[in-house]
Amino acid sequence: MSILNVEHVSHGFGGRQILEDASFRLLKGEHIGLVGANGEGKTTFLNIITGKLMPDEGNISWCKRITTGYLDQNTVLTQGKTIREVLRDAFSHMFELEQEMLAMYDKMTDCTDEEMAVLMEDVGEIQESLEHNGFYTIDSKIEEYANGLGLGEIGLDRLVNELSGGQRAKVLLAKLLLENPMILILDEPTNFLDENHVYWLTNFLKNYDNAFILVSHDTTFMNNVINVIYHVENATLTRYSGDYNYFLEMHELKRRQLEQAYEKQQKEIAQLEDFVARNKARAATANMAKSRQKKLDKMDVIELGKTKIKPTFSFKEARTPGKYVIEVKDLVIGYNEPLTRALNFHVERNQKIAIKGVNGLGKSTLLKTLLQIIPPISGTVAHDQFMEVGYFEQEESASSKTALDELWDEFPSMNAGEVRAALARCGLTNEHITSQMRVLSGGENAKVRLCKLMMKEANLLVLDEPTNHLDVEAKEELKKAVKEFKGTVLLVSHEPEFYEDVATAIWNVEDWTTKIV
Repeated sequence: MSILNVEHVSHGFGGRQILEDASFRLLKGEHIGLVGANGEGKTTFLNIITGKLMPDEGNISWCKRITTGYLDQNTVLTQGKTIREVLRDAFSHMFELEQEMLAMYDKMTDCTDEEMAVLMEDVGEIQESLEHNGFYTIDSKIEEYANGLGLGEIGLDRLVNELSGGQRAKVLLAKLLLENPMILILDEPTNFLDENHVYWLTNFLKNYDNAFILVSHDTTFMNNVINVIYHVENATLTRYSGDYNYFLEMHELKRRQLEQAYEKQQKEIAQLEDFVARNKARAATANMAKSRQKKLDKMDVIELGKTKIKPTFSFKEARTPGKYVIEVKDLVIGYNEPLTRALNFHVERNQKIAIKGVNGLGKSTLLKTLLQIIPPISGTVAHDQFMEVGYFEQEESASSKTALDELWDEFPSMNAGEVRAALARCGLTNEHITSQMRVLSGGENAKVRLCKLMMKEANLLVLDEPTNHLDVEAKEELKKAVKEFKGTVLLVSHEPEFYEDVATAIWNVEDWTTKIV
């Protein structure tokens, strides 16, 4: 049974065609992965099917009485509520039913026998509905989902306005899963999850009875949970049955077949055009030339898709520092309370250190403390006198500047051509370059920020979750650039496949924390 039909949808933005005559269907229980390079229109497609955006052409139809849950990259939380209160909102319809039932009990104290019979019947129906839907086990279910996604260690009585962006994203995801909609729509749900929580979410989605549409650049995660792929490329949407690996095989096969057909047709066109040019003026062969020209005119010319600009990342190296780039003594990190025991260590020149561990234990806080952006609770951090830092923050608010101005303002001595060339090397087109940062996709935004980092000379790269939002191709290129960088690297990442063969050492903050993990 089809629960969502998208027919012949087209949509453009700023002179660029995002989708062209796209059709899509979602069947009951299907687990769909929506894939494509950064900026191809995946989030635009999700916004169209959820009604946040009206397409230029086409129809979207849902089956009746459908319930949907959409986790996008820009969802916000109501301020002033605790995590627990937000999660209990997932069951607001049940709490309303309970209030209705309690009001009926109040009415029973003063009513006729006939009214009592009606009230008793209504109360029985509500009671049965609440029991069937697990109303009396809500709190244990909230605990289970919260712990699965790492909210338990934060504390469910924490106000949501005190949380980091990553923690807020977890709250939204937990609430959405608790709502158990008929269709889940998830846009990059693993961006702020560590390995344990990705494992929990993988098992949850594997066993999810309802349908979902997933956008993720974590191919291992996607492979484990989906059974259908929709690929968006050059404004075209194509369906593949199977997992991500099967899609890659089929997509490559289709690409090779198209290229072979294109080359064969181009040879035929060249031969026909040559024949027409040589024979159209001669009376004896003019009819044959006309026949060949008609064949040319009727030919359905094969077109190859536009070649995507592949990003090429590389980092400039500053002068060589001393043996120890950073040294810490009796360091305790945190804001209002300690997050770690006293730490003593040093970061050696040319080390590449991956930092992992459960979210909320202070990985980003550790980086900011080591860079002296925030003060420690106690202890000292000493830098080598020649240390030059290149820092990629996990969260950075998008400005209203264009990507061009964003880079130019930081490097005013560059001319327009140089700025454009630098951004193009990171896989950004002219359209991206002249767009405001706040309208770019998460991946395009990250590429602009990486471009700024590449323009600076550094002997210490500090990268906090740099792969969030990056497509597969960009991730591979970034991994290569980090590998080739001759300086020191501190890298926070929740993707082992990204850091395991790059890192010379792996630090787990769970070994240092004062919290119960």
